[in-house]
Amino acid sequence: MVSPDLTPLEDALGHLLSRAPAISRTEIVALPDALDRILAEDQRVPADVPPADNSSVDGYALRQQDLQATKPLPISARIPAGTAPTPLAAGTAARIFTGSEIPAGADSVVMQEQVDVSETGIRVQTDVEPGQNIRRRGQDLNKGDLALPRGTRLRAQELGLLASMGVAQVPVMGKLKVSILTTGDELVEPGQPLGPGQIYNTNRFTLLGLLKHAACEVVLCEGLADNRAATETTLKKAAAQADLIITTGGVSVGEEDHVRAALEATGNLSLWRLAIKPGKPLAFGAIDGTPLLGLPGNPAAVLVTFAMIVMPFIRQCQGQPRIHPVGERLPADFEVPSPSIRRGFFRTRKEHKAGELCLAAHPNQSSGMLSSACWADGLAVIPENSEVRIGDVLTYYSFTELLA
Repeated sequence: MVSPDLTPLEDALGHLLSRAPAISRTEIVALPDALDRILAEDQRVPADVPPADNSSVDGYALRQQDLQATKPLPISARIPAGTAPTPLAAGTAARIFTGSEIPAGADSVVMQEQVDVSETGIRVQTDVEPGQNIRRRGQDLNKGDLALPRGTRLRAQELGLLASMGVAQVPVMGKLKVSILTTGDELVEPGQPLGPGQIYNTNRFTLLGLLKHAACEVVLCEGLADNRAATETTLKKAAAQADLIITTGGVSVGEEDHVRAALEATGNLSLWRLAIKPGKPLAFGAIDGTPLLGLPGNPAAVLVTFAMIVMPFIRQCQGQPRIHPVGERLPADFEVPSPSIRRGFFRTRKEHKAGELCLAAHPNQSSGMLSSACWADGLAVIPENSEVRIGDVLTYYSFTELLA
């Protein structure tokens, strides 16, 4: 059972995603600059890939019917990669290399390790099947086929695929413009000495890294002073520049939590307090029409809420087809003896124990502990109102999947 004043994660995501603004800006970038960008248009294959039949090995191209057990096959040609071959003379073989085009008349390639070579020709020491070791024209891509759909996040392998099609420039979605606002007069930038009651601004740098990896552009990165008027002024400035505002802290119930108060004052606070742990004090609303996600102030809670809530929101804005992580099911090698009404996200990593893969949990799951996230590889889901015993099977999301 979930407390009536806490919103379940699925309900919160449905609410957020229905209000995610789609990016309409596009740009053309050079292929090397397209890594991690989001494809803005379908990419269709302009020509067959590969463009001609070619050899998958170093060896000898021949006609299977020309092979005779008692007679060597003369070598009539040599075909380096990148040269156009002449037709294969009947009753002969051609020396060929990986990637070289198959000469007309040949129907097979025999690996060089399976051939005895002499001055009179070659003797094949294995059975030969027509078509062996030949990569056919269009085997990878056929002209006109859809190679990559709009919304694809371009990883290294997609860049390679586009290069194989001869694509030098690619249309991508404009980067989502994000403002980062961290609250707290106690925050100090790294490199500066700490005074009494001060701490370093951890969340700013966590978010800068996460947003860069998510193909976003940070257009404003400032602190929010702990007073209402300054908070409202900075929020309006952020709204004028960004597609999305992300704040950390200032959304709980304290007297200095001015972000939530500012949203309530404008009548645009539409979501607050989630049934997740860590991450309960999360707010969603808008400032002058620009959506705002108010994350908690604790560093580990920022990471968890970004992974589970902000990333799906960003993917929706970018038009990506896969919004939610898939995860996997693995047995726990830890216990949670006390059930919670909130869904838990434990910092865990995969380990082998007694020959089986299982999930180990960091011993400190405090929302203020970011070192546990550096130790971990991902998050294990602890269902609401549930104990966990060793061997119980849990859903696990790797950080690689969550943050891609």
